[in-house]
Amino acid sequence: MGSNGDSDDIDWSDDEVRTCSSVSSVSVHIPVFTPPTCESSTSGSKINNRFLEMGYPSRVVLKAMEEHGEDDEEAILNAILTYLTLENLPKEENHVSNDPHISDSASTYKEDLSDVGNALESQGQNKYFETMNLLEDMGFQYDEAFTAINRCGLETPIEELVEFIDAAKMGKEDDLQDLQVGLNDAGQSRNGKKQKLSREERWTDTGKRMPLMIGFGVPNVGIKTIHREIPDAGKGPPYFYYENVAYTPKGVWENMSRFLYEIEPEFVDSMHFSAAARKRGYIHNLPIDERFPILPIPPSTIQEALPITNKWWPKWDLRTKLNCILIRHGSAEDTKKIKEELDKSGPDPPEHVRKNVLEQCRKYNFVWVGKNKVAPLDPDEIEVIMGFSKCHTRGGGISTTARYQCLGNSFQVDTVAYHLSVLKKLFPSGINVLSLFSGIGGAEVALHRLGIPLKFIVSVESSETCRNILQSWWEQSNQQGTLIHIFDVRDVTLGKLKELMDMSHGFDLVIGGSPCNNLAGRNRYTRDGLYGDQSSLFFDYFRILDLVKKITVYRGYG
Repeated sequence: MGSNGDSDDIDWSDDEVRTCSSVSSVSVHIPVFTPPTCESSTSGSKINNRFLEMGYPSRVVLKAMEEHGEDDEEAILNAILTYLTLENLPKEENHVSNDPHISDSASTYKEDLSDVGNALESQGQNKYFETMNLLEDMGFQYDEAFTAINRCGLETPIEELVEFIDAAKMGKEDDLQDLQVGLNDAGQSRNGKKQKLSREERWTDTGKRMPLMIGFGVPNVGIKTIHREIPDAGKGPPYFYYENVAYTPKGVWENMSRFLYEIEPEFVDSMHFSAAARKRGYIHNLPIDERFPILPIPPSTIQEALPITNKWWPKWDLRTKLNCILIRHGSAEDTKKIKEELDKSGPDPPEHVRKNVLEQCRKYNFVWVGKNKVAPLDPDEIEVIMGFSKCHTRGGGISTTARYQCLGNSFQVDTVAYHLSVLKKLFPSGINVLSLFSGIGGAEVALHRLGIPLKFIVSVESSETCRNILQSWWEQSNQQGTLIHIFDVRDVTLGKLKELMDMSHGFDLVIGGSPCNNLAGRNRYTRDGLYGDQSSLFFDYFRILDLVKKITVYRGYG
């Protein structure tokens, strides 16, 4: 992916927030509850069961239905969310309620609820509800979002809240094999009963279900798809492969799929290929049978990837996987506070200290480098985790900050190579590639590590730093083919493509991942979806791919 991928200087817009138009006027109504006096109707029972299956407490569901009737599902849901929010407000002592909406009977539901407006304001009411809505728009459940916000704080960037939620699930995801044995497709268990699906078991844009971010299959997981239908318009030549972040505003993946010939996305978490999570979606027309991983198999846990940390790793830190590798990393002040807190706690830190330290470690991907000492990953360590060789980004006047940025925006090489592995038997004598938003050469490295000769590569990348890194790797790895650099995708016109394809006799693969600045979770102010300034470059990917397909047919390439 190009260097404009996950910029650390970007923020979110309010345009994609589901209820942003009403955030500034949020009001909290606390209903008066009375005991049920009659049995629920058939439709009410169905609604009741639906909310219970979603994981909401029965006591809250019943009270919401009693207050709002049995047919208004939206009002019931809003009431449930309100009650759960109120349950978790901080308790205050010696206060008297002035809220006229609260009657005496309300105290049977929530004791000592007074001055609710002030309590919410003290938490940053508008920001709280805005952040909750953003997380729910991304497909997270209410309790997941609520826990993340209250553990990490309202000032925590959205992307880090996402990674906190995912980190909490990693222990369960490590038991993937057991879960897969018990489930069939579409959430059915072997005994025919419906199973509750986690967020990773569906893609939120259309409701289609995808099992635990394994796409059409990953190594060492039994369930995999070996056949799919590609619409005629999407069939090669050329083959193409497009990547972007998995969690986007609603409808984005559906729109990208529509432009890319109605091909179904494949969602994969790189934790199945490396020691770090990296949830991405891929739209491609590659075959999906007979895939294979590149060798040697990379380390799959933190402890394997960074053995030097084992000596200092405390038993109460049960992490085996890192969160997604980001541009942003913790500061010296963050690591200093952790050491001071642990030094004061003695050899057996109390539970609240452990919890706080682990939250910080997950948030910033800190690893243990000494007694009570944590540190962020250095670029050399990130290179290995991302599937590159050490020093891939080092030297040539490249700063440490630039190395972090380039690596944070890159492909995870082992994941991409697994998908591209099917090309080895198709192009044994070499491959011609148009690499769009090529960044530091993740696609080129993946093909090289698969043993596919790189005959003719056109790399389109706006970052001079990334171009220099790719050029250096090309020379250091003794590539024998042709490498052409182009600065801007907008320079890839019809005429330029004809010229390049005449030189190469056509492209076999068009690969890339357009910038995700306006799609990614932590972009708080310019999360404008596909029509943001940076992420709208997706349409250049489609434009160029479609031109390549037309030229291929017209000139008889492929």
